[in-house]
Amino acid sequence: MNIAGLVALPSSHSVKDTLDRLEAALKSKGIQVFARIDHGAGAAAVGMSLRPTELLVFGHPKGGTPLMEARQTVGIDLPLKALAWQDEAGKVWLAYNDMHWLATRHNLGAEAAAAVDALAQALAELAREAAG
Repeated sequence: MNIAGLVALPSSHSVKDTLDRLEAALKSKGIQVFARIDHGAGAAAVGMSLRPTELLVFGHPKGGTPLMEARQTVGIDLPLKALAWQDEAGKVWLAYNDMHWLATRHNLGAEAAAAVDALAQALAELAREAAG
């Protein structure tokens, strides 16, 4: 899957199980989960259908604050989000914003590079754990 600024990987689990696994991994690292949104349930509530699609909103001030100190506009993209969905072929995907893309989008500069790299690596590990 190739969408600018998005990292997407296939999951071996259902949408629900993928986000359950991600939520557990986040909480085990002390990262707060702010919300979980079931887009499929929202569609059903208005008489529409949507394949399973859920969004998890999460973050931690130690990760986000250095980015906002560099450029407060990055706050529009924080807290972080992960989306799990089932495509038309029945395959489940897990996606999140590429931290380096966000750094470029907000012109975070060299002073935020270490924080961006650390978040990118942590997100990649958490996503692989959840999807694997």
